[in-house]
Amino acid sequence: METDSSLLSSELELQQQEELYQQLLLQTMSKAPTANPDSRVIRPQPGMCIKTVTLPDKHKIFINICQSTSVPPPPALSRDELVELLESEDPGGYRVPMSLGEPHTELDNNSQVCTAYDVVINQEFFQKCQKDPLFQQFLLAVSLEGLENKYNLELSREWKILKNRKFLGSVNEQNIRGKNRPVIEEINTNPDFSLLVEPPVGDPEYLIAEIKLPGVSSSRLLVLDLGEDRLVLNARPSLFHLDIFFPFFIDQESSAAQYNTNTQILTVTMPVVSSERN
Repeated sequence: METDSSLLSSELELQQQEELYQQLLLQTMSKAPTANPDSRVIRPQPGMCIKTVTLPDKHKIFINICQSTSVPPPPALSRDELVELLESEDPGGYRVPMSLGEPHTELDNNSQVCTAYDVVINQEFFQKCQKDPLFQQFLLAVSLEGLENKYNLELSREWKILKNRKFLGSVNEQNIRGKNRPVIEEINTNPDFSLLVEPPVGDPEYLIAEIKLPGVSSSRLLVLDLGEDRLVLNARPSLFHLDIFFPFFIDQESSAAQYNTNTQILTVTMPVVSSERN
């Protein structure tokens, strides 16, 4: 993802006019401090994105399979052992440690509302599943089963692995607690935001992100980066972090952003160059 060095403009605090404020540089966000010294915050990496539907209403669902070295791996398992496990009477006896994130609403490539879930597994186990179709099918099956059990869903097993997309929506951080409480749970450091498409019907011409940043008094605290299908925003010092994958390809160089210090809302307007994503 390339950095666009002139995306963020600010509304002058004493005037109505808006002007370009500063060049934007990609920066690594500092880890937010945690109240519990036995816990730490991780940011999982995108892995692959699965599309399926709920039953019987056929609401479109995207499942982001993410990876992290901080998630413990499952017990060692060979391919022959996996075959034996799947043929056994109790395949559920083998547990894959995973974090099941909360549902978040997104837009698909047709500008239709859909729901996405994030599943985080051990990075090494994810790579193993990528190399072996049998392990991959097993991973997807246990991921769907985990989501069904946690959120009382029924998901179709006629899923589709998206070839050109590793993630849909925003990458959420996870909080991993220490050995005394080996629980992985999602925390929300993302600001509230909405994605709008103009025009609302027909081929999209613009994708508009409106991001609420309460407590951010100046655009001096904002660092924004746009990729061809991604927005990354940091509000220093570690107030907010937002990492969104778009359903469209956008024109980075022609995009513009404005921060209103009165409403404390950042508006990013991005021309759409292609809607062929999903």
